[in-house]
Order: sequence, then C-alpha cells, then structure tokens
Amino acid sequence: MTVRVVVADDQELVRSGFAMILDAQPDIEVVAEAGDGTEAVEAVRRHSPDVALLDIRMPRTDGIEACRTICAESGCRTVMLTTFDTDAYVYEALHAGASGFLLKDVRRDDLVHAVRAVAAGDSLLAPSVARRLVEQYTAGGPRRAASDPRLDVLTARERETLLLLARGLSNAEIAAELVVSDHTVKTHVGNVLAKLGLRDRIQAVICAYETGLVAAGTPRP
Repeated sequence: MTVRVVVADDQELVRSGFAMILDAQPDIEVVAEAGDGTEAVEAVRRHSPDVALLDIRMPRTDGIEACRTICAESGCRTVMLTTFDTDAYVYEALHAGASGFLLKDVRRDDLVHAVRAVAAGDSLLAPSVARRLVEQYTAGGPRRAASDPRLDVLTARERETLLLLARGLSNAEIAAELVVSDHTVKTHVGNVLAKLGLRDRIQAVICAYETGLVAAGTPRP
C-alpha cells in the first residue's frame, strides 16, 4: 500500500528536500506541497493523504493550528517539524492531535521511518515522554475530578487500562499488572481509544491527566 503524504513548510528548499526524500521511496507518494498552514489544510482536503508533515512555524496559519484543523476534519495523521527542541512545542503539537514530532535536522532514514510508522498507526513519542510533558504543563493548573463525565463511557477495567497507559506502561507491563493476556490488553486499549475518540496512546495519556484520572506527580508503579 502506498502512503500518501502532504509536506508543508514555508522554506521551499526544506520542503522540496523532504518531498524528494519521501518521493524516492517505492511505498511513499508526495501528493502535494504547501507553503503555509492554510495551504496545508486545503491540500489535505483536496488529496485526502495518509500523513501530513507540518512545520510548526508557518505564515497565515501555523502548523499547530493546521494540525488541529486537519485532525478534526479527517483521518490524516500529522507529524510536526521544527528547529526548536522545546517541551512547549511538543506539548502543543500533541495536544493539537499530532502523532509525531521531528526536528528538521532529522536523518533521511529516520524521516522515512517516521512517515511509515505514523501511517501504520504508531506514535513517534513514547507515552512515558508524553507523561512528563503533560505533568509539566498541567502542574499548578486547575484539575478536574476523576468523575469527569468523559470517563463514564469506560468500564472499570478500561479505566484501569487508561490509568496504566498514562503511567507509561507498555502492553506487556499492563498485561502483567492486570494479570490478563496481551490480546486482552490490546482489546482494552482499543476500546479506550474508540470510546473516548482518541487517535493514539499519546492522546490517551493527555486525556488521563486532563480528566483528573491521574494527578501530576503520580509515581509510576
């Protein structure tokens, strides 16, 4: 299956370079390039790609706002590109719905891997890293109660699964904690994502903190 990609960056040389690297792969096709966030959103609407690479800082509409719109309107998964290696950008991108985060000096092979991984449904930031970021940016802010109505759709076991996801546990570790099979954990994780309308495990981590299910500073089991 060919992975269809939109590349958005206001620097033409950077944009063209990423496009050439990706287009050279037999299983990847760059269907459009965009010079700003507004063009990126329009390109996604027109071409229905699998993945959009979005520079965070772009004119008219920045990459984070474009990501938010794309994720709300389509099933296209987004990878954010930036020259700034700061937690604030990572957190904003993840909260907007991004599935990955890469610096612009990323190696050729890592760029290609990132696009393939995100297209396959994986994330490019470990849940444990997302946990650290969410803790930093929710600490000291208003906390919702664990009775947040968004959690009412989950069974008791699904809440347990979400809690363990938020603490950065892998499927195997969750299976050991709950004394169930890996297959059962995958089912629980899938149910949590589907019921809460979440795109991936990273979004599940953010949701767990935002709803108050996990408090900032909660130790990993």
